[in-house]
Amino acid sequence: MCTWKGETKIGVVGVPFDKGQPRIGVANGPNAIRKAGLVDKLRNILNSRSKHQGGRLREHHVRAQQRNRKKVPNMREYAHVACCNCELSKKVEQIIREGQICLTLGGDHSIGIGTVDGHIKAKNKDVCILWIDAHADLNTNKTSTTGNVHGMPMALLASELADYWPYLPGMDWQQPVVSIRNVAYIGLRSVDSYERLVIDKLGITAFGMGEVEDYGISTVVNMALEKIDPERERSIHVSFDIDALDALEAPSTGTCVRGGLTLREGVHAMEMVHRTGRLGALDLVEVNPSIGTEQDVKRTIEAAIHVIQAAFGHSRKGLSPGNPTLPV
Repeated sequence: MCTWKGETKIGVVGVPFDKGQPRIGVANGPNAIRKAGLVDKLRNILNSRSKHQGGRLREHHVRAQQRNRKKVPNMREYAHVACCNCELSKKVEQIIREGQICLTLGGDHSIGIGTVDGHIKAKNKDVCILWIDAHADLNTNKTSTTGNVHGMPMALLASELADYWPYLPGMDWQQPVVSIRNVAYIGLRSVDSYERLVIDKLGITAFGMGEVEDYGISTVVNMALEKIDPERERSIHVSFDIDALDALEAPSTGTCVRGGLTLREGVHAMEMVHRTGRLGALDLVEVNPSIGTEQDVKRTIEAAIHVIQAAFGHSRKGLSPGNPTLPV
């Protein structure tokens, strides 16, 4: 389990992958977020801790090449998706086993297959998942209307849905071992009819924007964590699609849906996860610098960085100085 006692280690993985959906540009998300100063901001957070706590940050990259031409009906660019996620799973597992908290920058949300798989392997399945997204990503190749794999990762990961898939060549490394009981959604507002059926039939913990409005983000996050980690001992995997935020907050993404989380709610949710001391991995996906005006892109990248900073301990009250002496 990752805790914030002692030295903090962060492994940042850039995954410039866009084959899980058709929009050009999302592969440039990781580089755009880095160029906006993410790494320096994370180092400032680490440096603000006392000398005895401190922290280290390492950067990694995953850029897998297609190794086969296998196809699966209604799964676009399947071979690319399978190959990239295989390499990503290995990298995430390595990072977490080395005692680092893994931050993965996408890329589209199909990379959630590899990040969750690697986290589960590193922690021997003792993982719970917060899927913060406007969409449920619970379609199979038989129910998807688009064939875009970024709408399928949770269905591929869930053990309860294993029998709904055909044999997937080149995906033998990934077994659907996540129990849906260990998954909670926050921010849903665009859910297909099949996905809604699965959520209702399997009793998946799912908080749409209506529940966020009724209860407030603090209560929703607390209820979600209580459901998926009642003993407060599992490593937490947060998969944060930037489209969970309202389109006014993050317009540069491929599947905007109005009426989403405010940036303040997204940041507060991540602050709460940070305070658990159990964050094991965070995905930040679907930032697309090719969509919208220059100002739209800037606003979206800034929002992504605020969310990430909150997950790693940035305080809106300000950071404590690394050297706590006052000037005379």
